[in-house]
Amino acid sequence: MIQHAKRTGRRPVRQFSTILGAVALAVAAPVFAPAPAQAEVAAFPQGQDVDAFYQLRSGKPLWFQGNQPTAAAQSLIALLSTANADGFDPQRYKVDEIAKALKQASGGDRHAVRKADELLSEEFTAYARDLRNFPSTELQYIDPSLRVGPPSPLRLLQDAANSPSLVLYVANMRWMNPEYMRLRHALLNGEYDGDKQRELLAINLQRARALPADDPRYIVVNTATQRLYMYEGDKLVDSMKVVVGQQRDDRKTPTMAGYLRYASLNPYWNVPPDLVWDDVGVHVEQYGLGYLKSRGYQVLSDWSDNPTVVDPTTVDWDAVKNGKLELRVRQLPGPRNVLGKVKYTFTNPFGVYLHDTSARELLDLDVRLRSGGCIRLEDADRLGKWLFGHELHATSDDPDIKVPLEHPVPVYVMYMTAVPNGATITYLDDVYGLDAKALAATSSASGNSEAVAAR
Repeated sequence: MIQHAKRTGRRPVRQFSTILGAVALAVAAPVFAPAPAQAEVAAFPQGQDVDAFYQLRSGKPLWFQGNQPTAAAQSLIALLSTANADGFDPQRYKVDEIAKALKQASGGDRHAVRKADELLSEEFTAYARDLRNFPSTELQYIDPSLRVGPPSPLRLLQDAANSPSLVLYVANMRWMNPEYMRLRHALLNGEYDGDKQRELLAINLQRARALPADDPRYIVVNTATQRLYMYEGDKLVDSMKVVVGQQRDDRKTPTMAGYLRYASLNPYWNVPPDLVWDDVGVHVEQYGLGYLKSRGYQVLSDWSDNPTVVDPTTVDWDAVKNGKLELRVRQLPGPRNVLGKVKYTFTNPFGVYLHDTSARELLDLDVRLRSGGCIRLEDADRLGKWLFGHELHATSDDPDIKVPLEHPVPVYVMYMTAVPNGATITYLDDVYGLDAKALAATSSASGNSEAVAAR
């Protein structure tokens, strides 16, 4: 029996929540992003704070050599002094108080050195944790565990102290993704042409805060470049072209983060209900019901695990066209299957996944915005070999053979329109219009601020 349309349960749903309020930064006229309240920042269990770090090292300074601040301390002060690039007020990190503390420590008093060293550690951890405490209004965390929040002060300081070079750890912001530091450097050094590019660079800097800092392996899909990137730690090890969602609001690929947990060999393609007419029904109207059989499509009774096959001649195709009837249509595995030979699944409410494709010609396009929201891969076999450590081969013709990953791999579907490219920044077309929304929101916020100041 065919059911009337509703949007609940386990069926794929195509929705895309666009930017609700991305923050654009400016070095000359910064817009300060909200930071956690001080009480919230300090809310760590006893034994995980700055005092615990110094107790474990018997009071040994981290930022001083004798009574002189080290190069790492100077690098940290430079970061804190330019925190407006990150969207924060530098005075939040007590830069004036630090300068006074350093002056008092220069006299050689051990108590003054200890006080200055601890102050540097406190402000370092506050700054690093503010950056890692990402209040995303754009990226949707499908797996909440990926949004782990900022590490404790003890963990941050131990990581810093155990790094091969403290000065490089600070200068390169090793607690952040390397892309963040490159974009920040570009913003501070004026690697943009005019105010609009500066604002776009700042918007993308905020987006980069969501990228992982210490995952052993992860995937980034950038819908603006229509490419997939494979990372091991902070090293890019491979990349490939992808086809992503069209520019229609109901077909854009959403920005999200989730775990890729398994592959499916010989996959079915369950056509998302809201795409049935556009992707299948229009061809039935043009070529007749024989189109369904020639392409391996079945009409099914419902979305249960054991549906019955429905005779397509009994379907009211006009009702499907007019949106009055929801239809479950499934494509069988085979050479014409839209998903090709394999799909890689990370569960999400949008019915979006990574997959092989039978439409290879789309990968030759310069702009690859041609899917219904899913991500079509240039080389699904190569991705599988990287994920599993070996090539994937179906051992039978059975459909949807599940191959679980021993260790799930995070997938970050991002929208980055300012990206580091060697020593320069490449500015990309705003194919989904998200930059325009962010710029409009920034302009509105700036106007409101000016109106308040004029009162």
